[in-house]
Amino acid sequence: MDLLIFGISLVAAFIFALGGVGAAIILIPVLVSLGIPINMAKPIGLFYNTVSLGGASISNIKHKRLDFKIGIPIIIASFLFAMAGAYISKFISANIILALFVAFLLFSGLMFLFHKSKQDNQYRTDKPYFKLTLIGAFAGLLSGLLGIGGGGIISPLMLMMGFNPKKIAAITAFVVPFSSFSGFLTYWAMGNVNWHILAVASVAGIIGATLGTLFMHKKLNPNHVKKILAVILLIMAIKLLFKLF
Repeated sequence: MDLLIFGISLVAAFIFALGGVGAAIILIPVLVSLGIPINMAKPIGLFYNTVSLGGASISNIKHKRLDFKIGIPIIIASFLFAMAGAYISKFISANIILALFVAFLLFSGLMFLFHKSKQDNQYRTDKPYFKLTLIGAFAGLLSGLLGIGGGGIISPLMLMMGFNPKKIAAITAFVVPFSSFSGFLTYWAMGNVNWHILAVASVAGIIGATLGTLFMHKKLNPNHVKKILAVILLIMAIKLLFKLF
């Protein structure tokens, strides 16, 4: 069981780190299918996001790929609203939340596929702090509600605003650990955590996400990253559809 969880966690972290998105959306259904209760799987997935993309962010910071001024307002808003989302998840129908999230993911994934490409010198370089804060709040709220990272929300909204997909991936990888950890703390306070499974998944996540981030920046151009983000978001939508029905 440990080897299976380690292998799945490693591969998922590598693939999702190519787009700077947390892989908890894949890991949580896998853990549930292996017999782990959903309320135990959620905090594992959130902590997995925290450490896996935390490792990816260290790599981005080391190689000066991260724009802190864009990331900070998203981090603050997502951290606070993830707590709120985790708490109010007790009072809202999960099916309603999932249905809305699936619709958004499908729209976002298709937008990534068909959004008109820009040249490198045409990408946005300003810092619209108010809009970035709203993105962070929305992403954090859904992160807490669903027990996943908010990368599937942050990435498409930033693309629509005109930012470079590679910059988006680095910023998302920086933001998701904060919103995920905030949600993890809230779920932990409300229930139990299987620390053994959490440790196995998290070690694999750190390795996979770090390798995925290095590969993305060395081997892929922004348009390739955009297509990867599209595939990731559509996979997330399909997984949630299975969960919904």
